Parts: sequence; structure tokens; C-alpha cells
Amino acid sequence: MKLLHKDIEKDNAGQVTLMPEEAEDMWHTYNLLQVGDSLRASTIRKVQTESSTGSVGSSRVRTTLTLCVETIDFDSQACQLRVKGTNIQENQYVKMGAYHTIELELNRKFTLAKKVWDSVVLDRIEQACDPVQKADVAAVVMQEGLANLVLVTPAMTLLRTKIEVTIPRKRKGSCSQHDKALDRFYEAVMQGILRHFNFEVVKCVLVGSPGFVKDQFISYLFKEAVRQDCKILLENRSKFMLVHSSSGHKYSLKEILCDPAVTSRLSDTKAAGEVKALEDFYKMLQQEPDRAFYGLAHVEKASEALAIDILLISDKLFRHQDIATRSRYVRLVDSVRENGGIVRIFSSLHVSGEQLNQLSGVAAILRFPIAEVSEAEDDSSSDED
Repeated sequence: MKLLHKDIEKDNAGQVTLMPEEAEDMWHTYNLLQVGDSLRASTIRKVQTESSTGSVGSSRVRTTLTLCVETIDFDSQACQLRVKGTNIQENQYVKMGAYHTIELELNRKFTLAKKVWDSVVLDRIEQACDPVQKADVAAVVMQEGLANLVLVTPAMTLLRTKIEVTIPRKRKGSCSQHDKALDRFYEAVMQGILRHFNFEVVKCVLVGSPGFVKDQFISYLFKEAVRQDCKILLENRSKFMLVHSSSGHKYSLKEILCDPAVTSRLSDTKAAGEVKALEDFYKMLQQEPDRAFYGLAHVEKASEALAIDILLISDKLFRHQDIATRSRYVRLVDSVRENGGIVRIFSSLHVSGEQLNQLSGVAAILRFPIAEVSEAEDDSSSDED
């Protein structure tokens, strides 16, 4: 993402002009947009024209519209973002108040104006525009006959392809059918890696499986790479790292990212930091439950006592359409930072973020123990949610 212009007043109202440069930037933009914002961008509009003879035709024209945002639709697999709203600025093709849907495009700038730019939104812009944040990781999570090829970026976990091949069982005295099917499967995974992983960006490829599937696959992969003289694989051999996982399903990616050998190698990536913070929280919950709180009422009480060391919060909560509820989460983040705590905002498109969302999206590791929040307070918080 490129920041082209930023004009924010002292009262935190203002606008920024941004240019999305890659698919992941659409996810960042989705997290910046809220209902009631105004969005100005280039778009295509179907326009009816009437000729001098009275015949009516229609043509598609490119124009720039400013919409008051009403609905935001994000497709996480295609990384496409559509924003629907009413036109709030005079335009030769579109009447004031008319509805239109803008599909934001890569390498086309847009201007976003808000009445209030809070700290969470400004942090998101900083994160999206920081090239250091792009320490990308790829993963192949596999078992016999099943492989998930995944890209782990700082903001999301993207499933690129799922490969399934039926592997017959070994028969007594004959393994040929089984071995042929296995070779077919390994070949499909190899082609998937070449098609979906860009080794100019990817720093590390994690290959995880139960048993020896990963070892057999890597052995096949580099034998084939030598035989086919596949320079891309041979030059990037050092980027492949073998780790254990309990299955070939996508959810096993969480265990792979928790492996200490992996976390030390990926220490500079945001994803590894999130996974470690969540792991530390669960350890604390088992060992010292008075220093591990989750749920908004509990965490707010800990924040009031200046007890929060690390706050874990899901970006999903900042997309809440009720302004008062969203402001409550922003206040919590600001309060923890002001008092010297660390804030980790989890992406809900990461496996770790999905897991945090099961704990109502907010949790905290405390500096010192606090007695449990009373049942009455707990009930009142669940009523508010």
C-alpha cells in the first residue's frame, strides 16, 4: 500500500489518499472502512444516452464518484472489495443520492474521509504501508493424499490450493498401485508449489505432516527438480523447512507455527508473534489463571487496575458497526498502550485470530494476579455484547 496524501486535523477528522498495490492491501482497506465514511474513487458506470433521433442506447463510462459508505463486502479468497453507498458529490453521469457500487482496484488510488481517525485505524495504515511487514511465509500442510498450500502474510492466511488424490492401500505382495498414486500426488503438490509460491517474496516454506510423508515428499521434490533441471526449486532449497503436524488439514498450520524451531526462524514475522502471544496466554491460563483474563468485562477491569502486560485483541471487533461499542475497544487499546502494555491486534484471517475469536476476541496476560470478576459483572457484560 502506498500513502499518497494524509490530511488529518487536530480534532481527528480528515482524509487520506491511498493506493493498493497488492491483493493483501484490499484486506487492510476493508479494515479501514466503516459505514458513514466517504469514499472517493474511480469506477465504471453504465449510462443511458439518447441520440438526436430519439433512439436510446447505453454505454459504460469511467468516472470518479464520492460515496457515503453503506455496505462493505470483502471476498477473502479473491481479495476483492466492493463498497456500496449513495453519491454525495455532483457528477455529470450520476445524480446526487443515487446508489452505486465501487469495486476498488489495484494500482488505482482512492480517498477515504472520516469524521474521526482513531489510533487503531491510523496504526492499520502504518502497518499496510510499511514494506518491512512483508516477511512472507508459505506452508505445505500434508498427509497421504491431501495437501493444503497456504501463504502466511502479516495480515492473513490465504489458502492457495487444496490437492486431493486417492491413494490405494498397499496390497500383500504388490505396492505398485500405491506407489504410482503417491508419485502422482507428490507431482501435483510440486506443480502447486511452482504455480502458487513466488520465491522472490517467500522467505521460508514450511512442510508439515504426520509421520514421514514430509520427508518422502521432499526427497521426491528435489530428485525431480534435479531430473527436470528446475532451477527455481534448486536455488531455493535452503528455504524449505520440515516440521511435524498432526494432519494435512489447514487447522494444523497453528501447530506448525507454534513449533519452537519455526518461531525462531520466523521471529521477524507478525504471524509468529501472534501465535506465540496466544500460546503464552493459554500457558498462563493453565498455570496462573488469575493472570490470564478474557472477555471484555474481565479485560476492562484488568486495564482499570493497570495490570495488563499484553493485550490480545481481534481486528474483527474494530469492524463493529455500533460506534459506541467500537469506541470501547479503541479506548481499551489506547489505555493499555498509555500504561506501558503491549497490544497485539490479531488478524481474523489468521488461524491464531480464528482461535482468539472463540474467546470473544479479546484476552490479556497480566503483570500481576487479580481476583476473579464477580458473576454479576460478568452477566452485565454479556448483556451489553
